[in-house]
Amino acid sequence: MNRLALFLAGLLFVGACGSTNAQDRAAQLLDDHWRFQQGDPNGAEKAGFDDSNWQAISVPHCWGWEQAQRGEKYLRGPGWYRRKLTLQPKPDHRYFLRFEAAGSVADVYLNGQLLGEHRGAFGAFCFEITTNLSRSGTNVIAARVDNTAQPDIAPLSGDFPLYGGLYRPVHLIETGEQNFTLTDHASPGVAWLQTRVSPGSALLNVNAEVSNGTRHKKSLMLVARVLEPDGSEVARTEEKIVSQAKVTEPFHLQIELKNPHLWNGRKDPYLYRAVMELRDGTALVDAVEQPLGLRFYAVDPDKGFFLNGQPYHLHGVNRHQDRPNKGWAISEADMDEDIGLLKEIGATVVRCCHYQHSDYFYGQCDKAGILVWAEIPQVDRINGGPQFEETSRNQLLDLIRQSINHPSIFVWSLFNELRPNNPDPHRELQDLNQLAHGEDPTRPTIAATCTDGWPQMNKIPDLLGWNIYPGWYSEWGQLSNFEALEKYRHTSQHGGFCVSEYGAGANVTQHEDNPKHPKTDGQWHPEEWQAIVHEAAWKQFKLHPYVWGTFVWNLADFTSYWRHEGGIPGRNDKGLITYDRQIKKDAFYFYKANWSDEPVLYITDRRFTERTNAITNVKIYSNASRVELLVNGASQKTCDNDGNDVFTWSDVKLSPGQNKIEARAERGGQAMSDECVWTLNMP
Repeated sequence: MNRLALFLAGLLFVGACGSTNAQDRAAQLLDDHWRFQQGDPNGAEKAGFDDSNWQAISVPHCWGWEQAQRGEKYLRGPGWYRRKLTLQPKPDHRYFLRFEAAGSVADVYLNGQLLGEHRGAFGAFCFEITTNLSRSGTNVIAARVDNTAQPDIAPLSGDFPLYGGLYRPVHLIETGEQNFTLTDHASPGVAWLQTRVSPGSALLNVNAEVSNGTRHKKSLMLVARVLEPDGSEVARTEEKIVSQAKVTEPFHLQIELKNPHLWNGRKDPYLYRAVMELRDGTALVDAVEQPLGLRFYAVDPDKGFFLNGQPYHLHGVNRHQDRPNKGWAISEADMDEDIGLLKEIGATVVRCCHYQHSDYFYGQCDKAGILVWAEIPQVDRINGGPQFEETSRNQLLDLIRQSINHPSIFVWSLFNELRPNNPDPHRELQDLNQLAHGEDPTRPTIAATCTDGWPQMNKIPDLLGWNIYPGWYSEWGQLSNFEALEKYRHTSQHGGFCVSEYGAGANVTQHEDNPKHPKTDGQWHPEEWQAIVHEAAWKQFKLHPYVWGTFVWNLADFTSYWRHEGGIPGRNDKGLITYDRQIKKDAFYFYKANWSDEPVLYITDRRFTERTNAITNVKIYSNASRVELLVNGASQKTCDNDGNDVFTWSDVKLSPGQNKIEARAERGGQAMSDECVWTLNMP
């Protein structure tokens, strides 16, 4: 095996725990020794097909980003992956292939036999291969992956490309003959539902799908255990079951903890270890461990969001998963970097737009205490036909069943920006809403809208977000329109709402003194205007408790191949960080000053290094109460915090040549300083 995957799509494979004759799960990451060919070569599914002249690649892998990030129409069509698998199957064992995602239709073969098809670019899928394995030990995996637009698969449109490929990891999994099923929408086979949680107790209903691969029924013991991080047991329940032959059956347990240590967001993201075991006498047959963060929350339409009974404002960003020169084939290190940026800025929540994100990313949010808005890719358009509705149901089932145990996820989102030019969406959305509640009665549904053209559509989900762009898109008006939040208040089912998107574009190489509203689709997007938009937005949002959450669009710039604006082709430049995550824009530090507990002192316009106006304004972001500005060593006096963590000095005079701009402040007894250099070029 290449390596044991300690964290596999929410599954931790538990060892013998001291018992004897255990049949532990094992997972092998199939990341290397793949061959790839674009196109649709005849017979590529067959075991004896000659792929020696194909490209040698590793997985994750995807295509389309090469053209899209240059602002060109990107490659859509089929591609094939092949890999040899040397495996001598053991008696009384079962084997599975698990794909964490493929964009967007995958047909998978083993030794020329079709294992199955998965439709949808973002969910995981899993096939049992036990009976398809060659007894010789030599096998060939072949996967046809196609990102051609399909009328039944969302997204049908959107401001992001739909890349092709096996862009998340692939695993081989080995279990005993009885196991917690792996093939139920690639779920962990165990769902820990937080039925009732309070500071005094936590009641959990645990659903386990047990699969018996033999021809005989089997008497087993089902054991649910809750462990502290150090492994000490705090709660346990067990039940004798009879697993029927060749059947996957649901079994239900209930377990209660007294005086639980609550998962409390960024303040204290405490995680128990939830272990479900299948035992035959003293022998461990199978086990699955999941993260368990016990918490309760609610949205009050007048007072906002409450976590564990206490006010807890949700402020954060939207996040896309793509990276330059990688597309969607990103690494765990890339996702860790994004988590670090969320923590640095002080975000309490992230909207994982506009599709199911990596299970690894959700898991890192669990550990960081960052709440997650999880979403399916019903973006802009829907197709009113039954095939589209069925595929959308399966996308929602993928999302919920695979992700249900992540404590960070607090809502399941049904759509984004469906407009009145669509077929009537109400019946489909009602069905999805009921499906979500049936699968998970412990979490509310939500959607992000930009229109009241279908007013009843906005009242189908339990909660509602509005995507609004005052100061940027013309239909939303000027910056003063951020003050008109009251009109959205009663468009949701129960009142109150969140702002699910807002923002403005910014190119960090473009700068302007006292900028005016730039042309959205033009080539000039000065960084200064983006900062002005966010200052105006946050000033209004925090005045209104019924705005229970805010989500900046976007964490980082991302590829939008059809855009040719802001001086960069193929780029949506509304990120608080550049696409490569190397430069944090001024607006990033505005939010860091407002959201983070860390001391912040930051001189804005620092990249506006070449100046032609001798008289300028200087703006600084800081969470200090008072800041001193110095220009070329001369104090420009101190300025008090305006309540929005913005400090401004007007009519500051620069000298010809280089000017050293310095800021000094103190917060909590800690001295802070920042500096930059501006050059005044006189005509």
